[in-house]
Amino acid sequence: MLYLAEVQKQKGGLLGGSSKTELKLLACQRTDQNWSPVSEEVIAAEEASKLNDGALVLVEVTPNRQVQRIQEAGRPLVNILQNFSRQLEKYKLKEDEIDQWKESLTFQAQELNRREMDMEVRLEQLQNMEEEFQGLESQQQEVETSRAQIEQLQAEIERNREELEGAWEHLRGEQHRLEERLQEGGVLDEAQGHKMSELLDRLSSRVAPIETLREHLHIAFELVEKQQATLSPHWEKFTQEKTIADQQQQEVEQLQQTYSDRQNAWEQAQNTLEQQIGQFKVNTSTLASKQEHIHLIKQQLQSQDELYQQLYSLAATSGCTFPGQKIDVQALENISLGELQRTIQDLLEKLEIDSSFVHDQEQELKYKQETIEELQSKINQASGQDLVNLQTELADEQDLYQMLNETLVGQRRNLLMRQQMIKQHQNILLRRQGQTVTNAEEENSMDFSPILSQMEQQKQQQLQELQKLAREIEQMRAALELDQGMIDNQTHDLQQQQQELKKMEDNLRSLRTANAESWGRVNLYQEALQPIQDSLDELRRKLQSIGESLGQIQETGDYQLQTITEIRHTIGSLLSQPELVAS
Repeated sequence: MLYLAEVQKQKGGLLGGSSKTELKLLACQRTDQNWSPVSEEVIAAEEASKLNDGALVLVEVTPNRQVQRIQEAGRPLVNILQNFSRQLEKYKLKEDEIDQWKESLTFQAQELNRREMDMEVRLEQLQNMEEEFQGLESQQQEVETSRAQIEQLQAEIERNREELEGAWEHLRGEQHRLEERLQEGGVLDEAQGHKMSELLDRLSSRVAPIETLREHLHIAFELVEKQQATLSPHWEKFTQEKTIADQQQQEVEQLQQTYSDRQNAWEQAQNTLEQQIGQFKVNTSTLASKQEHIHLIKQQLQSQDELYQQLYSLAATSGCTFPGQKIDVQALENISLGELQRTIQDLLEKLEIDSSFVHDQEQELKYKQETIEELQSKINQASGQDLVNLQTELADEQDLYQMLNETLVGQRRNLLMRQQMIKQHQNILLRRQGQTVTNAEEENSMDFSPILSQMEQQKQQQLQELQKLAREIEQMRAALELDQGMIDNQTHDLQQQQQELKKMEDNLRSLRTANAESWGRVNLYQEALQPIQDSLDELRRKLQSIGESLGQIQETGDYQLQTITEIRHTIGSLLSQPELVAS
């Protein structure tokens, strides 16, 4: 199990005992991203004796509390903190997304409440309209009743007129016969005088009752005007509704034009964004190609370093002098044997320390390789944001591996140079001690200096190309980050514009619905009011016609009474008995 621990060194006591190195366990890794604090526990770990006191390390501990592996915790802690920062960013994005959902749900709830209130208002309006239409139906029934009464009055007037015309025809016939007898020179007798008086009395009693008819006509006019007064507020409301419907129609047309313009602008911006995304993908592919190229160059450098190291090893075993390596043989010949032996001993101790350090570094390099292989295995199974995080972590680990490997190349080279230097010192010591030194290796050795120099030149060229590619990649990354930021901003703006277009579309739909309802009310008012108004106008025309007919009947009645009076005087002058005239 992997633990985070602190190195603790206890120095020896007064008697000069050896120091003791321990690890204080601080936290334990539960999962890849989960660490838990542990109770303070100390385990012995002599493997950490080369580390400083208080250093933080990652240590793998077996169930029986044996140390398997120790690693400095600096870089892994940085990775853990980076992952923690990424997780915080992801959580923040999730929180922002949740807040957006909350705002959206709140807006939808408010919109539903508003629509519910609109529906209640519209329902109340429909109920009011239904009551008004019921009133209009009752008024229409009253108009129909009035129309029936007027038609009945008109029929009665027509019947009286026909009776009056018949009486006049009879009177004209009697008058005609009377005139004929007068022309014959005859005189009315008593029976004929009574007969004429009865006819005149009956004719006088058949004169139409004009005042009664005028009173009925006046009542009918009042009824029509009353119904017109009741109908006028509805016509005013009809006019108001029509004005509102016209205004809403203009608003719908203006909003439709605005929505169409904004939608066209949004579509153009969307097309531009898609082109930018396509170019971004092309640039990303180019960046990936350059990264692959730089990866190949690093592999070549690694292979060349390995070959370089093998050549150095071969040169060291063959006794070849390394480029730049010079030993002052004369100075070594002049110093004492004891001093030369101490020099060789110091060189051997330093070589042992450097060899131990290089061995530790090689172990660290091995652990790095294992970590890279583990990350590569996880990448093959990961997807989404986890894949991006693992790829970033893999790139960091590969950079660390490359840096550590390059450092080890120089350190291995230095070890070989130290080994050859020690061997030269030992040969000088043996020669000064009188022992025979075999120079067969030097005689048979090959000079690897030109090859190594050429490899150094090639390495420098590849490093320059690597640096150039690294600068280009860095520039492309910066440009891609800028493009990504612009794309994100434009995407966010387009999403906001799309939401605004959605709201505008909803408003347009609501306004269209309200306008359709307004026109529906206008058409319903017109369909309900127009027949009633037509009936009232028709009744008014008929009443006016009846009024004109009553005027004519009044004139005819006056003329009839005058004629009857004249006939009475004429009959009275013809009768031989004056009492007939009085009758």
